[in-house]
Amino acid sequence: MYLKTQAVSERFSFAHEVQVLRWLDKKLPVPEVIEYVIDSGREYLLLTEISGENCVEAMGILEHKEIVFLLAKGLRVMHSVDISACPFDERIDKKLKSAEYNVDNNLVNESDFDEERLGIMTSKEILSTLQNTRQPENNLVFAHGDYCLPNILIQDNKVNGFIDLDRAGVSDRYNDLAIASRSIQYNLGGDYEQLFFEYYGVEDVDKEKIAYYRLMDELF
Repeated sequence: MYLKTQAVSERFSFAHEVQVLRWLDKKLPVPEVIEYVIDSGREYLLLTEISGENCVEAMGILEHKEIVFLLAKGLRVMHSVDISACPFDERIDKKLKSAEYNVDNNLVNESDFDEERLGIMTSKEILSTLQNTRQPENNLVFAHGDYCLPNILIQDNKVNGFIDLDRAGVSDRYNDLAIASRSIQYNLGGDYEQLFFEYYGVEDVDKEKIAYYRLMDELF
């Protein structure tokens, strides 16, 4: 089992992740919710453990090319989930509202921005850019929302589970493609980013969407 606990706050609660995990039961290999409790000061979320190693840990075992292949394959599986009855909205309108709340309440850690924006853009400037350059959402899927190497578990040379799904819901597939390719670039090297797109099946990468969703991620 795996226990997650944190202080109760207005900004973030485990409640949404609980709903997502229960909805995904039997649809994807995700942790099972054993118990979720809130008291006057803390939240407690008890989950079943998924066996395997995350993709960062697997770098010491598998070749980088194999990890990229598994990441792409896992993302295709996630994006194949039927969204016709999905109750979780993570499209741009909803994300911009959440981003605006974070900015207005000084909840954005500007010291953690990507290098290309660190010390150059403020959170308010990023929000304004996002509002003025919003991208079309013409390829909706069930998206993880934070599809990066630490959140994908591998066992026996296959994807064995997905974790940390608190930002999951219906979104354009580029939401995941942007975060995943950035994580690959950071952990495995820039040479593997294009390989990931090829394995996933994107022939003509929309660079504007990639840039947009990476920019959006700065505010969360």
